Amino acid sequence: MTAMVLAAGLGTRLRPLTDDVPKPLVPLGDRPMLSHVIANLRARGEGRIIVNAHHHADAIAEWSKTQSDVFVSHETDLLGTAGGVAHARALLGDAAVLVYNGDILADVDVAALRAACIGVLCLAVAPRAAHEGNVGLSADGRVVRMRKTSFGQEARGGDFLGIYVIAPEFLRAFPSPGGLVEDVCLPALASGNRLTTFEVTTPFTDLGTPEAYLAANLTWLAERESWVGPDAHVADGVRLKRSIVGEGARVVGSGLLLDCVVWPGATANAPLSRAVVTRHHAVRL
Repeated sequence: MTAMVLAAGLGTRLRPLTDDVPKPLVPLGDRPMLSHVIANLRARGEGRIIVNAHHHADAIAEWSKTQSDVFVSHETDLLGTAGGVAHARALLGDAAVLVYNGDILADVDVAALRAACIGVLCLAVAPRAAHEGNVGLSADGRVVRMRKTSFGQEARGGDFLGIYVIAPEFLRAFPSPGGLVEDVCLPALASGNRLTTFEVTTPFTDLGTPEAYLAANLTWLAERESWVGPDAHVADGVRLKRSIVGEGARVVGSGLLLDCVVWPGATANAPLSRAVVTRHHAVRL
C-alpha cells in the first residue's frame, strides 16, 4: 500500500521556527515530527511512502536518506494540497492512496479508514455538534457541508484532520496546481459524487502554531521530568523542569529552564521559561 505525506508547505503560522527548517522536520521530542508520522504509518501497516517537498526541499531529501522505502516528490513551484498529490501521481501506483498532512499527529486506524472508502474520497473526521467544525455530515456519514457551502441536510459536524483516502479512479481529477477543498472536494460534491467519512475519536494535534508546537513537546515528555539528547551539555548551575534539550545543544547560565524546547545544536541561556530555542531564534511564548 502507498501513502503520501504532504510536507511541501511554507509553515507560515509556525514562523520563525520554520525560517530555516521545513515544518515537518521541526524536532518533536527526540526526532523530527515527520519521523513520528512515518513511524505511525509504518505501525499501521503502510509500506511505500511518498513525501512531497518544496520549502527547504534539500533538508527533506537529506532526511529521506535515513528512511527505508520513502521517496521524495520535489515541487519546484508550490502546487497546493491537491496539486502536490497530482504531481506525485506516477509514484503513487494504481491502488487507493492514503494522504496524510505532515503537520498532524493522530492515532488513526488507517486500515479501517481505507476500508471505509466507499465513494471517491473518505475523510478522517473528528466528530462535533451539527453546524460546528469545517465539515458537515449527513446521518449516514456523507459530507454535506464544506467551506460554508451545503449540499444536503446536516445531522452533525466535524473537523477534517487532513487525512484521507483517494479512490484510484478519482486521482485523475486532482489538478496541478490546486487545493483539495476548493478544486477537488467542492466540485465533486456539486457534481453529486459521494465523499464519505471515517470517525476519529482519539486525540489529535495540529502543530500549526508555536504554542501548539510547545504543547505537543510537553505532551511527548509525559511523565518524564525532562529529556537531554546525546552530546548535549547542561551547565552545573542549571535545573531542568519539563524541558527538552536536543542532541548537541547547550544550556548555559544558571537557574531554571522551565517548559522549554532547545533544538539540536542550539544554545539556551538560563533562566528561561516557555520558550523554543533554535540555532537562530529564541521564541518566548
